Amino acid sequence: MPTYRNELPQLSGDFFLADAGLETDLMFNQGIEIPDFATHTLLPQPKGREALARYFRKYLSLARDRNVGFILETQTWKAHMRWADDLGVTADDLIESTRDSVEFIKELRAEFSGNAGPIVLNGVIGPCGDAYAPEESLSAQEAEDYHAQQIGWLAETDVDMVSAFTLTQCDEAIGIVRAARAVELPAVISFTLETDGKLPTGQSLEEAITAVDEATGQGAAYFMVNCAHPTHFSHILEDAAWSRRIRGICCNASSKSHAELDGSDQLDDGDPVEFGQQHKEIREKLPWLNVFGGCCGCDFRHVAEITQALFPDQQP
Repeated sequence: MPTYRNELPQLSGDFFLADAGLETDLMFNQGIEIPDFATHTLLPQPKGREALARYFRKYLSLARDRNVGFILETQTWKAHMRWADDLGVTADDLIESTRDSVEFIKELRAEFSGNAGPIVLNGVIGPCGDAYAPEESLSAQEAEDYHAQQIGWLAETDVDMVSAFTLTQCDEAIGIVRAARAVELPAVISFTLETDGKLPTGQSLEEAITAVDEATGQGAAYFMVNCAHPTHFSHILEDAAWSRRIRGICCNASSKSHAELDGSDQLDDGDPVEFGQQHKEIREKLPWLNVFGGCCGCDFRHVAEITQALFPDQQP
């Protein structure tokens, strides 16, 4: 039975951590192969499953030591039909992977049941197309029809919420929110931004958030930004109605563009200390932000530096 589905604790404003760049950390720092960035494929392998457990235990321990909450995510960003042929799997295989991923994070939550802060189980979904360069635009109805399948799979598990990460189009976000509301599952929308602070479609973040809220009656639990460096969007942030809908950020370690990152075969992990300070500057602009993690190129160091920069007096 879901623990927090009817009342997400992060909406109270308390501080929550998330993990960092799972795929890039495992691949570049630990030498673990992940087919097509689909981390759910690691779960059936004992070594892969243990690598995932070691990864998440570090962040859960940090949350424990800092007495804060944690958003614990499934490995299902690519566990949907768009990637089935590439991965050589069926819908039934993806359903089983989804259930296995939820059971995996449930076991981790039980292992850290002594944490003072809540541990929220988050079902992760990804965009229908390429997260850096969408091949085609989706209407809101097309997106709702497509994402309803994966959201339905997650709704039948014990996840507390779903989060759609690295979205490039507001119509796709609208469809996701509608599909989640249909099964009474709280949904978080996280857009990715280019170096100019706009979505890959050229739409501003303000326009995208406003459009999703208007089309869904503020149906999203809240919004986030991920897979963008702090310098890409800090300049557009202001105290306004649209920005108050943003609660979290999971940034890239590198300030390179998506095109540059996509064409690189080396990891750019940036400067973790500077990264932490950049998050402090963003939170000074938007002091209601309370969910922080990392994305591509980030590892445990980056999230630890974010925590230290935001709460220097709260020693482990």
